[in-house]
Amino acid sequence: FKRNAAAARPIIEAQCGWDITDYGAGDFEALGLFLFTLRNGRLADLQRGGGMCYAEKLLISRQDQLSPMHTHVIKAEDIINRGGATLVVELFGSDAEGRFAEDQGGTVYCDGLRRDFTPGEKLRLAPGESVTLMPGDWHAFWGDGGDVLIGEVSTVNDDNTDNIFREPIGRFSDIEEDEAPRHLLVSDYDQILPAG
Repeated sequence: FKRNAAAARPIIEAQCGWDITDYGAGDFEALGLFLFTLRNGRLADLQRGGGMCYAEKLLISRQDQLSPMHTHVIKAEDIINRGGATLVVELFGSDAEGRFAEDQGGTVYCDGLRRDFTPGEKLRLAPGESVTLMPGDWHAFWGDGGDVLIGEVSTVNDDNTDNIFREPIGRFSDIEEDEAPRHLLVSDYDQILPAG
């Protein structure tokens, strides 16, 4: 990867690749997520209204492993249960400024069909089912009854700036390295593969 960093610059800048997080909490089994960004467009394309304006990820949510309550400012996303157990998605709406609102519901689309939700409603998505979330739809999710393979198709994704969490937590893990990494995480790119 280091030898080919110049040729791989589009992959590095798009932050495609491995991402494993415990949200800085140090308890991956309870609070965590495995992600692999397959493709990610360019924010500049999204801003000008043309070009590569989409992203795609695969995620694994383990049984009862929480991905905590969050929303996005820019990203709209389809969350798709690609296989395994049931994916539970807990939903809340926003206030007028887009902040978490414990007493607000909203509207999402499940498999393309409009669905109004009440505050704290838990959608249960079986394999093959999906939900479309817009900016301001606060959501948390986890696997129920086993692990879940999740597909995410979205607008351009910037994990550094567009994840707004209800609680003050980190998006990336703090890893104390005791040996050189064999496979890089996207959070390693800036340190190990700096632009040059």
